[in-house]
Amino acid sequence: MFLSVSKLTKSYNTGVVTHVLKGVGLEMERGQIGVILGPSGSGKSTLMNIIGGVDRADSGTVKVDGQHITDLNDNQLVEYRRESVGFVFQFYNLVPNLTVAENIEVVSNISKHPFKIDEVLSAVGLSDKKNRFPRELSGGEQQRVSIARAIIKNPKLLLCDEPTGALDLESSRDVLSLLQKVNVQFGTTILMITHNSAIAGMAHNLLRLRNGEVAEVTHNSELVPAERIEW
Repeated sequence: MFLSVSKLTKSYNTGVVTHVLKGVGLEMERGQIGVILGPSGSGKSTLMNIIGGVDRADSGTVKVDGQHITDLNDNQLVEYRRESVGFVFQFYNLVPNLTVAENIEVVSNISKHPFKIDEVLSAVGLSDKKNRFPRELSGGEQQRVSIARAIIKNPKLLLCDEPTGALDLESSRDVLSLLQKVNVQFGTTILMITHNSAIAGMAHNLLRLRNGEVAEVTHNSELVPAERIEW
């Protein structure tokens, strides 16, 4: 199993103890697309942050490609995030005074086995805009840059946090179609969190969270193309 999460718990104490994850489990094979669904406060982002090595669990285990993420020290987690994980967020976090190509090269230059930048630009449909600045792009195009920046380092796992949350319907479909293309073209394992249940059909594996617990696990044998998703 490429990604294995078992009995994961996480609480925060801000004067009152809040139990965010209560024994959550998740499994994915290499090369699959997974979607974590749930309302705000269900634990989606906390789960993704622990899988991505940004946060630590209180108990339980996370294994990615055989590596026990929950056992890593801080320096090892930095290396894990740098080499194995790509992040795509709702807001694009591009460097405004760098061009499209330069925003992507920043990540490529610190990676051990990056893809070629022209290959990635072509994959995300931005070859003709590589010398543009973020302010000259639409929201959908900026999200394409953020996806290119995440995949240029050839990550084992691509984590997407509400990647269409700031986009209109047409741009959302374009970005989701791009993620499906990345999954097929590069064999990238993708895990996406969203509150939008319409996206569920494009995932091999669907995990529904409710109040920090697994409410439902679904496996799709046939995936819905992103362009056919209805909101």
